[in-house]
Amino acid sequence: MTIASFFIRASKAINNHPFCSGLLLLCTVSGGGVVALSESQSEAQRSNIEDHQPRKKKVVVLGTGWAATSFLKGLDASLYDVQVVSPRNYFAFTPLLPSVTCGTVEARSVVEPIRNIIQKSKGEIKFWEAECVKINAADKKVFCRSNIENLVGSGDFSLDYDFLVVSVGAQVNTFNTPGVKENCHFLKNVEDAQKIRLSVIDCLEKAVLPSQSEEEQRSNLHFVIVGGGPTGVEFAAELHDYIQEDLINLYPTVKDKVKITLIQSGDHILNMFDERISSFAEQKFRRDGIEVQTGCRVLSVNDKEITMKAKSTGAVSSVPHGLIIWSTGISTLPVIRDFMEEIGQVKRHVLATDEWLRVHGCKDVFAIGDCSSINQRKIMDDILDIFKAADKNNSGTLTVEEFAEVMDDIILRYPQVEYYLQKNHILDLRVLWNDPEGNERKEIDIEGFKRALSFADSQVKTLPATAQVAAQQGAYLASCFNHIDLCLDHPEGPRRFSGSGHHMFRPFRYKHFGQFAPLGGEQAAAELPGDWVSIGHSTQWLWYSVYASKQVSWRTRYLVVSDWTRKFIFGRDSSRV
Repeated sequence: MTIASFFIRASKAINNHPFCSGLLLLCTVSGGGVVALSESQSEAQRSNIEDHQPRKKKVVVLGTGWAATSFLKGLDASLYDVQVVSPRNYFAFTPLLPSVTCGTVEARSVVEPIRNIIQKSKGEIKFWEAECVKINAADKKVFCRSNIENLVGSGDFSLDYDFLVVSVGAQVNTFNTPGVKENCHFLKNVEDAQKIRLSVIDCLEKAVLPSQSEEEQRSNLHFVIVGGGPTGVEFAAELHDYIQEDLINLYPTVKDKVKITLIQSGDHILNMFDERISSFAEQKFRRDGIEVQTGCRVLSVNDKEITMKAKSTGAVSSVPHGLIIWSTGISTLPVIRDFMEEIGQVKRHVLATDEWLRVHGCKDVFAIGDCSSINQRKIMDDILDIFKAADKNNSGTLTVEEFAEVMDDIILRYPQVEYYLQKNHILDLRVLWNDPEGNERKEIDIEGFKRALSFADSQVKTLPATAQVAAQQGAYLASCFNHIDLCLDHPEGPRRFSGSGHHMFRPFRYKHFGQFAPLGGEQAAAELPGDWVSIGHSTQWLWYSVYASKQVSWRTRYLVVSDWTRKFIFGRDSSRV
């Protein structure tokens, strides 16, 4: 028998025995090495096994923002066939966009390619750079269109799904104010921030031209911010620092003609923060020379003037401008509006979901982030079912033991109950059991049960459209997807009061970690859990550390910290590139 025929026979024998996987044969002939590797399964056997493997369910994710990226990072992609569709092939750290507008941080420092993120996940995730133009929930299909310019052939395609995760975000709300879309800048994405940065330089370069009159100079150097929320306030602070620390040294002839105006329709700026922060911000802005006009509503905008009306007096005035930033909230994207009409949510502003982030009317469609809002069920809607479930002996009254037994599930199913207990510093649940005079009762009837829990529904609040909320929703939904098989047999959610058994998962519960408001001059304000308020220079350094730690990769973390360091040493770059 020759050496060659021996290995051929050995290879055939090993192929016929599946337990001899990857057997490596080594022989030494005349001082030389011969190596043969035999696979345990033939191509036909492997193909047969693959055909009998269960098909992975398709999960289509729309978007690459905070919610979608958090979902993709937490999802075990080896369990599903995951496909991502987004018109942007990157994730942007949006809280730093105001810094990008003035060159404090460079645009590429706050973005991470989405392919870098999904490459680190378990299993394979496919990404398509395209925009979803239609969602067909009845056929479980999404229709997409590529936004790549000069694409050869059709860029339209469709994807089937078993589960759909909608996280497309939202657009700026103009309130149908005439001229806003044509004459205002928005600050919603990286492209917007880059356009604003160029426009600020253009206004200054235009103002120093010899042909400009003093009136034209003042008009070009009047920067108007509409909206006194966190984005508008932070941009106003960034712009003021940019001008005072860098630009007046480069454009000394017009340094006294620059003006920044912040217009707010409400009575105070930062009205979602603690009153102490709002008051401090207004006082600081006035000291810095930033004009704050509260109680004003913008009527129209053109390329030269902005017209507004004072709510208190009804007086209408028009002022010239060089640049307007419109930051007044968000509205629904057209594709979401069309989807809402299809599923019967025509009277809402955003997609309505249940406490498990499932879209009402679509059991296999989930919505997270700015495009959706949780429709928290009120406890009073289920109070009769809860009472019946707790009243095990059908006596028509509850004992203290029966009341306590059902309260754990109530707190888990209705988060507003826990918020009510925390707000009122109620540690002993027996306090709810007392009669109106404060006396402890032995039993309670349905009316007393209603009174005990009636105030809890006042704590039902709509979650803000922030990155913090979106990120927590994405992480929660990924955890549900990862444990769906386990929870089918062993549900972890609260009991069903209107039926038998338990919910598969615990409802989503948002945990607030606080919020920041940079105010310029290396000062910031922070509202922290526990009614803590921090204002000043130390808070600014806390802001630096938190935002550096929240970056999605070590690459962006290094770039952002490097940009901050560069700004301190060399100042901001004013080149028009």
